Amino acid sequence: MIKPISRRRFLKTCTTAAGMGLLQACSTPTNSLAPNPVSLPVEKAQTVYPKPPRHSNSADNLLRIVASSGFAEDINRVNTALTRLYNAGFTVTNQQAGSRRFQRFAGTDAQRAADFQDVASGRVAMPKVLMGLRGGYGAARILPHIDFASLGARMRERGTLFFGFSDVCAVQLALLAKGNMMSFAGPMAYSEFGKPSPSVFTMDAFIKGATQCSLTVDIPNIQRSDIETEGILWGGNLSVLASLAGTPYMPDIQGGILFIEDVGEQPYRIERMLNTLYLSGILGKQRAIIFGDFRMGNIRDVYDSSYDFSTVVNHISRTAKIPVLTGFPFGHIADKITFPLGAHAKVRSRSDGGYSVEFDNYPTLDTSVLTLDTLLPPPDLSVFTENSLTDISE
Repeated sequence: MIKPISRRRFLKTCTTAAGMGLLQACSTPTNSLAPNPVSLPVEKAQTVYPKPPRHSNSADNLLRIVASSGFAEDINRVNTALTRLYNAGFTVTNQQAGSRRFQRFAGTDAQRAADFQDVASGRVAMPKVLMGLRGGYGAARILPHIDFASLGARMRERGTLFFGFSDVCAVQLALLAKGNMMSFAGPMAYSEFGKPSPSVFTMDAFIKGATQCSLTVDIPNIQRSDIETEGILWGGNLSVLASLAGTPYMPDIQGGILFIEDVGEQPYRIERMLNTLYLSGILGKQRAIIFGDFRMGNIRDVYDSSYDFSTVVNHISRTAKIPVLTGFPFGHIADKITFPLGAHAKVRSRSDGGYSVEFDNYPTLDTSVLTLDTLLPPPDLSVFTENSLTDISE
């Protein structure tokens, strides 16, 4: 398996520099993804402005911004995201969602619901991509105002990809529960594409996850090495999942693989939310649980001195009587992969003590109408030596 930013990828994407005429493009990397702490230099921050939707005879590049949750504080960052997506070949619609604000939300409940309901009702053209603006709070408030059965049917017919995470996963969970349609855990417009210097890892992983018909994610050196199972991989943010327990918007997945992530929660609060899922019968229906990143930081109090995240993992594994895996590279972190939620997945142990997750049977983007390589900024060759090139490939 090859790391996402490998020597091969570097040599393929960089241009010939003065004095380095011997560099030649190499073969395309495989679809395996694994976390890589090394980041290439990216472009400096600059003020950019959104471009108008491009005129195209193809609907395969139509992207609609959906703002279900918090508002965007910085309009320049919104403009950066819109321009970056435009340059990647997308016709970006519903751009005004990035500048809406009502209280703490990206518009009124009616406005935010209309981002989805206008698609479900056929009032606007069915896009190839629905992309969340950002997370925060508020998505649960609009769920009763969306016809998810119609939305899911139209998305399946079109092969639409819906990207989001954090609070946006409330809509993704409802879509799976009531519309029988999958989505993607992946970067969002304001959160990732709007950064002055987006993570190269995240952009590379977005391209892989959105364009390849199968995906393998390798997680090395984790505590368990004796698992082999398969099922529908689903889930999202733990706080959102717990809040939807007992509602019609919680998917009823039998024999599934539950993925969860969260941010800023103490270990006991994580366990409490997991207990909600256990006591409501959700965990008992799963074949495994996969933990993403929880980024707890230094929020532990005096009671947590001997009670940490590993304690929670062990307790839930014993209580639910199913395997619990950790280390999946997704959450409220800079370097995150893109992967399908609600698609079939196989989980297998690896010889190094880790595990792999293989995904298949999900919609993809048509690369012939897009210029996704623009999401990977050209590196500054002057800062690299032969030793640094070797480090990247390893």
